[in-house]
Amino acid sequence: MDLGIQNLWLFVLAGWALNLTPGPDVLYMVTHSLKSGWRAGAVAAAGITAGCFVHVAAATVGLSALVSASATAFSVLKWVGAAYLVYVGWHMLTSKADPSATQFIAAPATFQGSAAEFSYKKVFLRGFWTNVLNPKVALFFLAFLPQFISPHSAHPSWAFLFLGVLFNVNAIPINLGYVTLAAWLSQRTAIVQRGMHWLERAAGALFIGFGIKLALSETAR
Repeated sequence: MDLGIQNLWLFVLAGWALNLTPGPDVLYMVTHSLKSGWRAGAVAAAGITAGCFVHVAAATVGLSALVSASATAFSVLKWVGAAYLVYVGWHMLTSKADPSATQFIAAPATFQGSAAEFSYKKVFLRGFWTNVLNPKVALFFLAFLPQFISPHSAHPSWAFLFLGVLFNVNAIPINLGYVTLAAWLSQRTAIVQRGMHWLERAAGALFIGFGIKLALSETAR
């Protein structure tokens, strides 16, 4: 089945370049990697990737197109997403220092059981909802992916789905690269370990800034 996809190599290169650009997703993964080690960062990356797949699926069936065409729908989703970003940022900004954080990095195998599992679940879900509730992600896929689909494609929806899945899969090694680098630094840099709590506060402030920026963004035209 010919999907009518064009310049696939350029699509892959552009996708890697976009994923290498620091943003809220990278900040979220790096913060958890520095604070709680590689596994927590990988879980954060998984949550973010899962959220992206939701947008790809929604765009494929036309939901994102409806959001982009409706100023009301975009505004509702925009304010919900902005509120959630501010909530996540406020939680990080006001969290108390955890003495076990550096111990977890040094010996992650000692932290097992329901408490650790629940923590991983929260990390995953926050990354997931941060992406799902951001209409900018939906609009990004709608603006970026069609550029690589031929106007004469017989199956544009399948082509869109294929490119969306490919974009997310190609992002995985980039995300894990960020996670691995951050976890490596946390294990070998004493200053980073001592400053983890302040780093989380700084990240929280940035998340609040991202939420405010999203809230002030213009509605879809």
